[in-house]
Amino acid sequence: MKSVLCLAVGRLKAPYWFHAAGHYAKLLGRFVRLESISVKDAPGHLPPEQRSEVEGRNLMAKMGPKDLILGLDAQGLRHTSEEFAAALKTWLEEPVYRPCFVLGGAFGLSQEVLRRCDRLISLGPMTLPHELARVVLFEQLFRAMSILRGTGYHH
Repeated sequence: MKSVLCLAVGRLKAPYWFHAAGHYAKLLGRFVRLESISVKDAPGHLPPEQRSEVEGRNLMAKMGPKDLILGLDAQGLRHTSEEFAAALKTWLEEPVYRPCFVLGGAFGLSQEVLRRCDRLISLGPMTLPHELARVVLFEQLFRAMSILRGTGYHH
């Protein structure tokens, strides 16, 4: 079974985020192995740029040499669900690399992480709490796999 990695800053603290992410992770598990790793938030007293840098170093430490780094960023490419499914299929068929989705904290991804990204993806033009972005990503991964397998979840 192919695997997908999700690297994210901070844990899902509120029960509703935790349960929603778990729900979609469980559904997604029928199609791919999802590994979700949370790295520690930077101290809140740091200025935004420093917070982003600290969190970026924590994220970079978890990236492997065979990870295809897919950063979630407002400036990234926007996909329809069907386009995202097609892209995911391509990434999963890559024999050497594993898709690795990277979500920053409250101030986004550091410049170092952005430079390391192979692709940037946007979930849309609106700003989302990073916990919600993780839930939306998991749902869209499940939707993409459902499209690819023709299960009927997506119309």
